[in-house]
This record gives sequence, structure tokens and C-alpha cells, in this order.
Amino acid sequence: MGTFPDGFLWGGATAANQYEGGWDEGGRGLSVADCTPYNPNVDRKDYAALHFMDQALIDEAKASRDTTRFPKRHGSDFYHRWREDIDLFAEMGFKCLRLSIQWSRLYPTGMELTPSEEGIRFYTNVLSYLKEKGIEPLVTLHHYEMPLALAEKYDGWFDRAVIDHFVRFCKCCFERFGHLVRYWLSFNEIDSGFRHPWTSLGYCMLNHAPEVREQMVYQCLHNQFVGSALATKLLHEMVPAALMGCMVTKTTTYPLDCDPKNILKAQADNRDNLLFSDVQVRGHYPAWIKQVWERKNIEIDFGLDDEAILASYPVDFVSFSYYMSMVDAANTEGHEKVGGNLATGIKNPYLNTSDWGWQVDPDGLTYSLIELYDRYEKPLFIVENGLGAYDRVEADGSIIDDYRIDYFRSHIKAIASAIEQGCDVMGYTPWGCIDLVSMSTCEMSKRYGFIYVDLDDEGRGTYDRTRKKSFFWYKKVIESNGEDLA
Repeated sequence: MGTFPDGFLWGGATAANQYEGGWDEGGRGLSVADCTPYNPNVDRKDYAALHFMDQALIDEAKASRDTTRFPKRHGSDFYHRWREDIDLFAEMGFKCLRLSIQWSRLYPTGMELTPSEEGIRFYTNVLSYLKEKGIEPLVTLHHYEMPLALAEKYDGWFDRAVIDHFVRFCKCCFERFGHLVRYWLSFNEIDSGFRHPWTSLGYCMLNHAPEVREQMVYQCLHNQFVGSALATKLLHEMVPAALMGCMVTKTTTYPLDCDPKNILKAQADNRDNLLFSDVQVRGHYPAWIKQVWERKNIEIDFGLDDEAILASYPVDFVSFSYYMSMVDAANTEGHEKVGGNLATGIKNPYLNTSDWGWQVDPDGLTYSLIELYDRYEKPLFIVENGLGAYDRVEADGSIIDDYRIDYFRSHIKAIASAIEQGCDVMGYTPWGCIDLVSMSTCEMSKRYGFIYVDLDDEGRGTYDRTRKKSFFWYKKVIESNGEDLA
């Protein structure tokens, strides 16, 4: 028997708001992602500028049909090419595909009482075809895709009324797709509200003074925690054999050196990062965050049964994205900074960086898996990991992406090391298994996929699909259940 267990879920990951397209078809309503602009004049590493959002930009987006300015509207056109793409995933040997369901494709404003049957039909066709090809769907319910009308009416997730709308959406998904889906995730990177509230929480930051924003972000996140627990409850009642996972950003932080002050700073960073899985796995807030709220005069509106709901319906497994580790110190002045996935830290001199300045640290993945498994003793699932890079199409049409193969080889070895040290790992779905629009920069040129999509940053191209060299390498990895990494 090899390192990876039988039934290990090899596959890839996508998100509807970056991949699906068909933004104005099938009765779909606008989502917050449809309002995220591509801005070629902004530094690719300036995340604050890239994700600046105000009411004027929202109004512009609502009035516009421009898919070049707002490229998540076209994505990679999975809406029309889903059968072709699933055939390619099956050719690679995928056991699992992570995808999300656009809330606004089922409920255009998020507030309707009955879903769109056209939207139901689209996802039923996709999920059924995945099953036909032997690919397990891993479905994310909320992947930065809140209906814009809902976000505007309720200040994103700030109003508790949104919980009821979300639960209605979840109930519809379980009722109509539960026979096709065993694995579910409630919220993608639920912690990202602290780094980019517009994407994760939708609208709550736009029209409020800075002094009230932190209060609002915590309230939004609390409402999402309750929504996640209620979705878990509903799933267990409606589809007893199904499993619900949380999904968090794993940004393990190292101290700059062995100075105790720097060790304490890194510990505080890691505790902040683990808060979001702690609540969803352990079913309660840790004492330290309540002390933070008290010091800052932050008051969270707890519903009458919220604490009981959180305690009664923890998730079944822990999933996470892992792209890089971070370095921090008590005093960061004078140190070169790097960033990635909306986070920044001190440059680690022992690591290489990607084309976008993200530091590559496969050993940090081993460390993170061991830390999470020792902490929670629940199955783990790496549902995002990958390398954003510039790809070059050769004269013969091939894409020789050895750099991507090297990246994945080192990270798969890191997973194997964690499994050999006792971690229970369910599967591995690398991010952007087919090229799609970047969440952070809205570019197509920042490519992650094993499959190339002929489309540039200005929306020009045929959308044709091409197998990269990494496509054939990953096919071999899956065939050997992770044993052949040559």
C-alpha cells in the first residue's frame, strides 16, 4: 500500500464567480463578484487598491454590460462548455471536482421564495454528468457570490435576516442536488472578511465610517458562523450520508527569529488565523476573542439560540486553502515585505517567490496539516493550492509548464509526509485546475490551470481549451495514487 489511502480524492478546484460565466443568462441576477473591476493601471501587489470599492463603482457596474471591465462576468465560459471541461477532467482521472453554486442563479436577488427552475436544471445537468464520469462533486455554497440585491438591502451579512435567506438557499440545494452531492462546504475562506470584506461579506464596508467597520465585520462573520451551523444541521437532516466542511485560509506564520517577542507575535497571528476553524469545529468562540471585543467595546448581536446552534452543529471535516506561509515580528520596520492571497508579511529569505510575489513553502503545508489534525482530530481536505504564473504558448501550440509541475510535486510530497506522520487527509483539489479569472487581480494572465484557456486580460480570445504539460503529469500522479511524481 502506498502513502495515499485508497479512495483519496484527487481533483481540482474552481469557483462559479471566476469560472462559470453566463452572467446574464438563465435568469441569473447580479452578484457582488460581477461588480469587481479589472484595473490594469493598479500595481498587481497593491491589494487595497485592487479591491477598492465604493458606491459609484457599484452604480457603474449595475448600469454596465461590459465584460472587459468586469471580467468575472465571462469567466472561462463553463456555462456553455461544461461538458467539454468535465470530459477533460475525467481524462485527467479526477476523482473530485470542487465547484460552487451561484446563489443568484437560483435566487436572482437572494430574496425570492422559490428558486429558478432554469438554474436548477443547469446545476442538475452539471452534477449528473460529473457523477456519470465518476467524479465526486465538492460543492461550496457561498464562494464570494452573494446576490448584489441582497447585499445592498441588508448591508451584506450585517443583518440577521440574511441568515434566513441563506438557509432557504441551502435547503433548496440539499433538496434538489442532495442525491448527487456527498461533500459540501458552507463558506469559502470565511476568515477573508478581515482582509477583504467586500468580497466575503458583501457591501457592509461601503457606506460606513472606519470606526464602525470592525464592529460590522465581526457581526457579519458571526451571522455567517450561525448560517454555517444551520446549514450543517439541515444537511444532516435532509441528506444523512452527506458531510459538511468548513473552509478557511491557512496562513501559518513563523517568527522572524527566536526573539521571544517575535515568537509571541507569530503566535498571536496564528491564533487569529485559527479562530475561524475553532468556532466551526469546536462550536464556540475562544475566550480570548471575547476579551478583545470587551476591550474594543464591540458588541455582537447574539440571537437567543446562537450559542446552542454553534455548539450543536459543528462541521464534519476541515478544509483549507494553502498557498504560502508568512513571517512576522514585533517590529517590522526595515524589513522587506511580500504578500499573497490578500495577506502581507516579512520576506522569508529561505523561500522562492512566484511571478506575483507569493512565497512558495511546501514544508509549511506539512506543518499546517499536522497542526490542524493535532488540534481538531477531524479529517482534513486541501481544497486550494497552486501556482499563479505566466504561461507561454509555443509555436507548436504546447505549454511547457515545468515550474507548475515542480510546485505540485513538492506540495504532494509535503502531503505524503503529513499522512506518514498520522494525519487523516481526505483529498487534494489544486486551485484553478483550468485557467480562470483571478480573484485578486481579475486577470486571465495569472494562470493556475492544467488546462489553458485561450483568453487574455482584455477578454480577447477563442475560449478554446489546450492541455498543458502539467495535464499529463497530473494524470500520471492520479493513476498511481500519488506514487509516481517523476
